[in-house]
Amino acid sequence: MKFVLDASVALGWFIDRPVIPYAEHVRQLIAFGSRATIPVLWYLEIANGFVVAERRGTWTASDTADALRTLDVVIANGIETYPEPAPTRGILALARQFELTAYDAVYLEAALHQGLPIATLDRKLRTAASAAGVGNVR
Repeated sequence: MKFVLDASVALGWFIDRPVIPYAEHVRQLIAFGSRATIPVLWYLEIANGFVVAERRGTWTASDTADALRTLDVVIANGIETYPEPAPTRGILALARQFELTAYDAVYLEAALHQGLPIATLDRKLRTAASAAGVGNVR
């Protein structure tokens, strides 16, 4: 199986305690051979999630370093970067149509363009994906 991976799921592997069962399920899918594709924006969202966790004092720079090492292994084994640039007009149209942030619209656009389901913890993105005919990873 191949799917688009939203940063909310990957951040859930590290920041949420305990790990949300859906996030763990997606991690297991990747561990057992499924492939995830991510837009370039994903890396920025991961970095932002980690730095926000540090600023809030919920974890340390050492925790971030550990998470990055783990994430490098997961990326090497099951995540590929979607090489297409996000089309600004298309992102705006999706954001307007489904009342999403432009960031979430990038994930929806990637799923639509590739004909793939999406793995997300974001309720609004999941709802928009369903309305757009994009499946959700189960």
